[in-house]
Amino acid sequence: QVQLVESGGGLVQAGGSLRLTCTYKNSTFSVFAMGWFRQAPGKVREFVAAIGWTGGSIYYADSVKGRFTISRDNPEHKVYLQLNSLKPEDTAVYYCAAHGGAAAGMRTLLEYDYWGQGTQVTVSS
Repeated sequence: QVQLVESGGGLVQAGGSLRLTCTYKNSTFSVFAMGWFRQAPGKVREFVAAIGWTGGSIYYADSVKGRFTISRDNPEHKVYLQLNSLKPEDTAVYYCAAHGGAAAGMRTLLEYDYWGQGTQVTVSS
């Protein structure tokens, strides 16, 4: 079982920043990759970023590359997503997800085994 809890969402003006945190509790995997996804109203959940167990493998969706940064702190059981230069189209519920194993870069929902409940990010224009 892997429990994931997101925090850090909120309301911010366009151009602003937020840092999302995913705190995990793991009793299943020896190592696991993590991903961030988001879902805007009326749209499908989409890939945002992914990071491997050691943090050496990182992937981003083209829409966030250069603006968002994913990182992780395994001793603290946390994964972060720094959101900079936010745009109204970044408004969505943001979810973290865990994939058992060291490999990173999974971009589809079915490749992830556990999901958090999400945190709302709203960017006003």
